Amino acid sequence: MIQADSETTANGNGSSQVKTEDTAQFIKLPDTASYPTGSLDFLVKLRKEQAQQEAMEKLSLHDRRDKPSRLSLKIVIVGAGLGGLAAAIALARKGHKVTVVEQAPFLAEVGAGIQIPSNSSRLLIKWGLKPYLAAKVVTPESIAFKRWQNGDVIALTKLVPEFQENFDAPYYVVHRAHFHDALYQLALELGVDVILNSKVNNYDENAPSVTVEDGKTYTGDLVICSDGVKSIGRSKVLAGVDQAPLRTGFAAYRATVDVEKMKAHPDTAKLLLVPGLNLWIGEMRHVMTYTISGGKAFNMVLSHPDRSDPAGWVKQSPENILSQMREHFNGWDPTLTKIIDMIDTTLKWPLLSGTPLKSWVASSNKLLIMGDAAHAMVPYMSQGAAMAVEDAAALAEAIDLVDNAADLPEALHIWESVRILRTSQMQEASLINGKLWHFPDGPEQRARDAATRAEVEGRQFTTSANQWSDPTTQRWCYGYDAEAEVKKAWDGRLPSKGISNGH
Repeated sequence: MIQADSETTANGNGSSQVKTEDTAQFIKLPDTASYPTGSLDFLVKLRKEQAQQEAMEKLSLHDRRDKPSRLSLKIVIVGAGLGGLAAAIALARKGHKVTVVEQAPFLAEVGAGIQIPSNSSRLLIKWGLKPYLAAKVVTPESIAFKRWQNGDVIALTKLVPEFQENFDAPYYVVHRAHFHDALYQLALELGVDVILNSKVNNYDENAPSVTVEDGKTYTGDLVICSDGVKSIGRSKVLAGVDQAPLRTGFAAYRATVDVEKMKAHPDTAKLLLVPGLNLWIGEMRHVMTYTISGGKAFNMVLSHPDRSDPAGWVKQSPENILSQMREHFNGWDPTLTKIIDMIDTTLKWPLLSGTPLKSWVASSNKLLIMGDAAHAMVPYMSQGAAMAVEDAAALAEAIDLVDNAADLPEALHIWESVRILRTSQMQEASLINGKLWHFPDGPEQRARDAATRAEVEGRQFTTSANQWSDPTTQRWCYGYDAEAEVKKAWDGRLPSKGISNGH
């Protein structure tokens, strides 16, 4: 029987006194559960909020740094994209000296909108990025999946306030250029040295160092390759045998539409009344849309099958590309096709997906890869950049766990194993969305729509064919704590060789 540790009894004069019992004979109430349950989540959330509040009270408004790591490193990062700058920020906050080497003569992100899901925004807000993004992000209230033919809602994920409350962070959408500039500005504030117009043409994994085209060499204690899907560092990590991402047979048109054009028509203007993501799905195709730039532009990503050689795409005229894009979605929901007709210009991208690599860390333990160089994925879970942010946070945490350089290789391999598992599963989840969304009309499509009907009707459900709504997938995807997972793996690692087998 579970009893209190003490009980109150009345004494002879009417007052009370506390009688203390021997607590050893009573069962202690557990603080956590070993079985799957969400019943204690509110306590975990409360304690996080209390800890965050205490931390905020100790820090000045402009202090973006964390407690310095015990092991201070000089780190060279190749690539100043979203992942490279995220790594620079995470590591600089821990007191490391960070230099970023970038081949572009100036920084500019190609593309349009990007989603920042809760598992990523939680980290970015912790790093201090929110003030740089506040006026630029849009917080969508929901994700509505729509039937290709008429726009009927067939699945619905509520984001506000559900994601903020369940995963301790908002779900944002933003222009890639605004996101990139925010990361750059924060990196500079943290003292990161960003060197532009410096293309790396050689790595020395043992030094470790990188050499750029003008002959200058940058040396550090650790070199991080965040140089994208065409990474030249990846083959160094894989002992000279590259494992490049593969084409999927799909491509995506990316475009934006001025919302003022949409406001001129009642049916298209209706999509702007409440911030939200609208996703039309049909056979082998889908169109993802949402507003960006503080609600001033309507972002569109139009995925379609295409097995032609991307090298030939640049030879096509803009008019021809627009014509092909519209042809792909001929006969779809009239509201959608009306917006597609408003597109003036578009870019076409092949969709690639990597396969899990055997290693992210070179044999020297001084060179590693992260971001798209390590785990390119199709954008169907909107997690590509988020995985790079998680990589960065987990890496900074892994290094923070060690006291000296001798233990660094073990920490890097712990990071590597945790991140390979996480990102390979996200690659798989992204491909599965490509399966779920692209059924032709028929038995599978009807069964999928029936499996998401409860969320549309506001009824309770325990599973969904919509991975954004499915409770199990939600918790795994958006509730993931990249820093905590690395620490857990570190704490649970096997004893070192020096103390194993009784020695």
